[in-house]
Amino acid sequence: MHRSDRYPRHMPGIDQQDDRTRALEQLRSIRESIDNIDAALIHLLAERFKFTQQVGGLKAEHGLPAADPERERDQIKRLRAIAVESHLDPEFAEKWFNFVVAEVIHHHVRAGAAPTAE
Repeated sequence: MHRSDRYPRHMPGIDQQDDRTRALEQLRSIRESIDNIDAALIHLLAERFKFTQQVGGLKAEHGLPAADPERERDQIKRLRAIAVESHLDPEFAEKWFNFVVAEVIHHHVRAGAAPTAE
């Protein structure tokens, strides 16, 4: 008996298992890319906060308010436009920015900047 007679070329379940294995490998690879992007985002946020700490120090030193609503409005407008260009939900971009700004303002107040505009 020839080997090919014992093992049919197409066995139900084998192709499905191969497809599942390939899908799991592709999923692992995609998740690895996501993990790398997450790490890059954390590094970028750390760099961003280094600059906002400098801003907070200047605001505290000169008695300036921690928040700058006009700049925040301009940034939201700019970031929403970038989000649209990048096919990202602009509402999400705005929520992310507002979350970051709230943390930055908190740091500015802790650094001694005035909590609100006079």
